[in-house]
Amino acid sequence: MGITQPLHRWAQQTPERKAVIDGGTGTTFHELRERVAKVAGALRGLGVGADDRVAILALNSSRYLECLSAIPWAGGVLNPVNIRWSAAEIAFSLDDSQTCVLFVDDTFAPLVPALRAASSSVREVVHMGTAPTGPGTHDYEELLAAAEPIPDANRGGDDLAGVFYTGGTTGFPKGVMLSHDNLLASAMGGLVATAAFRIVPDARVLHAAPLFHIAGFGVSLMTSIVGIPQVVLPFFEPEQVAATIRRERITEVFLAPTMLQMVLEHPRFAEYDVSSLRLLTYGASPITAALLERVLKALPGTALVQAYGQTELSPLATLLMPQDHLDADPIRLRSAGRPCHHAEVRILGSDGREAARGDVGEIVSRGDHVMLGYWNRPDESAQALRDGWMHTGDLGFMDTDGYVTVVDRLKDMIVTGAENVYSAEVENAVNAHPDIAGCAVIGLPDPTWGERVHAVVVLHPDRELTAEQVRAHVKTLIAGYKAPRSVEFVDALPLTAAGKVRKSVLRERTNRA
Repeated sequence: MGITQPLHRWAQQTPERKAVIDGGTGTTFHELRERVAKVAGALRGLGVGADDRVAILALNSSRYLECLSAIPWAGGVLNPVNIRWSAAEIAFSLDDSQTCVLFVDDTFAPLVPALRAASSSVREVVHMGTAPTGPGTHDYEELLAAAEPIPDANRGGDDLAGVFYTGGTTGFPKGVMLSHDNLLASAMGGLVATAAFRIVPDARVLHAAPLFHIAGFGVSLMTSIVGIPQVVLPFFEPEQVAATIRRERITEVFLAPTMLQMVLEHPRFAEYDVSSLRLLTYGASPITAALLERVLKALPGTALVQAYGQTELSPLATLLMPQDHLDADPIRLRSAGRPCHHAEVRILGSDGREAARGDVGEIVSRGDHVMLGYWNRPDESAQALRDGWMHTGDLGFMDTDGYVTVVDRLKDMIVTGAENVYSAEVENAVNAHPDIAGCAVIGLPDPTWGERVHAVVVLHPDRELTAEQVRAHVKTLIAGYKAPRSVEFVDALPLTAAGKVRKSVLRERTNRA
């Protein structure tokens, strides 16, 4: 089975049902299959063959969803490009993966000359926007109109489906190779757990998170499998999320915690009826206890699911289910839930053995969802994939009921005065202050302590705090040695497109200061 199979099923079973809604325009499953077959034919005409990489550099759109099916349909391999990257970073990913064809929309068409100059692998560029097409670039609709539909290449199993580049929060991005089986195993595992909340009357899923990210892609694949209409926003904008939920009667959405916070804090949020929302999945970065409490109050009729995983796991490893949120146990709510049906998860101690329940160690996972490896990085692949397990680089513990709590990234753990300090724990304590909108905690070199705990803090508008007030607040919640020894106030935190804080940027910026 491959990732194009769901489109065949729903085009056969419900051909006139809406598959995609973009800007008020709907495309049926029959129409979507016909367009995908033609886009695939156009790709074949551009020389795309088996296993050739094809990139998409664009905002969310119905055409983006078409390409996600058309590229494997033509026998190619997906390379969804991070839209936050510079031209140099994008060119690196194109050449690193030896991408031969690049799709761009109106937003990113101006980058084409720079990308052509920097990339040696890209042969053809297809403009999938509505603005005039530049020289040497193919127009998407003209290609589609001239193309003959081709049969599905029927890729599946261990065939490479995509090279998904990591977000680059801890150094230069790596291309994660995911097979059709990897992606479908994760999607099916997520569906088994959430079907009762996802498959509801008049279901509609909203894409507000970027489709290039594995979380957005995963939601799209799960949605395709069950044949639910997908409503597309080109990019995340807080008020548009609330307005679209009301207008389209959206029943499901995925939002990173930073996105969720911006929606709830928008001054007009209360004006929008979002009561149609039945399932809200959040993940891709930790959520604070304060924000989660606010979400529970703001969306009392919505089932909440927290998803934990990473690109290398296609992406799901654990889920914190709606009933766990209703129990409102503060310890349970800080967890990332229990392993999905498709995933085996363990905690390994420093000796490589499974840790006792409650002891912190590295989170590892195995199953059909585990990546094939890193593109052209055999040594790093071997380091990550040891003894059949994917070593996530995340630290956590598992309780006696099998719930996994993530305490930090292995690289983000701070060792200060010979004590281990987990940045996530400190961030939760800092964020509990009512005047603080967000924070990130990092370790900085310190001549006395080896490393010191440093907090980068964003305040709510018109609020004022001193560093000592932040420290005093934290000490009321956690041990004194974990409290930040230094505090920096900023207007905003640097984020990836998926809403993760770029701690490497904070370290570089702070060390230069």
